[in-house]
Amino acid sequence: MKLNVIITSTRPGRNGEPVGMWFYDYAKAHPGAFDEVILSDLAEVGLPLLDEAHHPRAKNYQHEHTRNWSRIVEGSDAFVFVLPEYNYAPPPSFFNAIDYLALEWNYKPAGFVSYGGISGGMRSTQGAKEILTTVKVVPVLEQVAVPMVFDHLKNGAFDAPQIVQDSADVMIAELGRWATALKPMRG
Repeated sequence: MKLNVIITSTRPGRNGEPVGMWFYDYAKAHPGAFDEVILSDLAEVGLPLLDEAHHPRAKNYQHEHTRNWSRIVEGSDAFVFVLPEYNYAPPPSFFNAIDYLALEWNYKPAGFVSYGGISGGMRSTQGAKEILTTVKVVPVLEQVAVPMVFDHLKNGAFDAPQIVQDSADVMIAELGRWATALKPMRG
């Protein structure tokens, strides 16, 4: 079972990178039901604004960046989206990454590590859940929310308070249960 941690922000100076690296390292050290934990950084995946001519359901991808993204998502059993809140919503890079594919997402659970100001990115997560269900992703209720993320960034690294670590443990366990339960549907 493979857990894919996806850093969704691509903005220069983003807080998503230190938060995402913390969660990736944490999940590798506390994998639960997952044999492997991988990191996908949308800034490195490099998906331009959707540029495929054919509907994603056809899987008739013309560009190598799409074929690469398809392999990454297809090979994952569960996702954790590291998600900021931009104007009460997920970042455009999140929507773009989801829209590139269709079938590769099906019957896989997703969790969220959201961050931001006072809301901790919770409004962004609500919007992301609605979009993910349209590609048959099952969002879990448990999540990691980091309000006032700026207070926990020190020398370019995220210093997770205990409550954030405890939330991560619960979410990883729940993702493992759902990934196991949904596996026959992916087969």
